[in-house]
Amino acid sequence: MTALTPWTMAPVASGPWTVAPEPPDSPDARALWTAYYTEVSDRWFRLHRGSDTPPGELARGIAADDGPEQLVAPRGLLLVARLAGRASGMAGLALLEPGTAEVRRVFVHPSARGRRGGSALMAAVDAAAGALGAARLVLDTRHDLVESHRLYERHGFTRTEAYNEGPYAERWYTKRLASAAG
Repeated sequence: MTALTPWTMAPVASGPWTVAPEPPDSPDARALWTAYYTEVSDRWFRLHRGSDTPPGELARGIAADDGPEQLVAPRGLLLVARLAGRASGMAGLALLEPGTAEVRRVFVHPSARGRRGGSALMAAVDAAAGALGAARLVLDTRHDLVESHRLYERHGFTRTEAYNEGPYAERWYTKRLASAAG
């Protein structure tokens, strides 16, 4: 019998959502990545500069982002959430060290928000992290992404000390997985 790994896990169903691993270079994953990057960049530019991200800056930022390359087996994966078959959300998971995985790029497309897609993604992240052998999850976010703070806290994450020095990391969270807490 083949062992279940996060890369071979069956889609996780949660209400109208299904979440499954997908290559980060698939057309749907790339479209979600671009939507994610555009939104967080525009929010930063509006907050700090009073305008959306200049188009050239946005294109350069997306091209320079090495995030997708870190979300491939054997040290990471990208989960894509589908609502009625349409790719509408994503979350990345990267193994930092044995037993610890980092949650990255949690995003639900604006057209699908308010339908529990974030919760579906977080449940799938927990399942994938457990299959990866992680006992603890960590993540970082920005102060202005208040919706993400509420999502993470609702799903058992607690504030912690900084574990990295990312240029946009302003708030850090950790979570012990239930299967590892016993």
